Amino acid sequence: MLFQIASFLLDVVGGLLTGACLLRLYMQWQRVPFANPVGGVVFALTDWLIMPLRRVIPPVGRWDVSSLVAAALLQLVQYSLLTLLLGAASAWAWLPWLALFGLARVAVSGLIGLLIVYAVMSWVQARSPLSDVIARLCEPVLRPFRRIIPLVGGIDLSPLAVLVLLQVVMIVLGHLQASVMR
Repeated sequence: MLFQIASFLLDVVGGLLTGACLLRLYMQWQRVPFANPVGGVVFALTDWLIMPLRRVIPPVGRWDVSSLVAAALLQLVQYSLLTLLLGAASAWAWLPWLALFGLARVAVSGLIGLLIVYAVMSWVQARSPLSDVIARLCEPVLRPFRRIIPLVGGIDLSPLAVLVLLQVVMIVLGHLQASVMR
């Protein structure tokens, strides 16, 4: 029970910080301005880690590599702490792989969250700076699906299709991660 509680708390804190680093990377890549509530939260959660890394790791084009490295380091720390709590000496060799799968799972979970918020906001027609940011972040993912999936009765089903696909990706990642741990 104690391990489950510690694992859950590490998942929450590690997922939140890793997700914020990945969101910072994605917002910069999509050139979404940070002068909005989302950008303020992202900066508040990530500046303490990313700013020192930027002194060592420069950006590559539109890619803020320090944000990606910070996210990977956070996942590595999370799985290292879980390995210490579990006392599994054999798991140390697989730590980079576990962190990589964890990073992918956080990215997919974050995208699922963005798409759900986007869908709900599209139903209620909320006009706010937040809805514009969410729409700009979701559009690149939805655009290819909108080319294939027609409107059904005036309703865009592309977010639903992407959510189903992302859930399949989460299942695959979960199984891959579990197979690495065995």
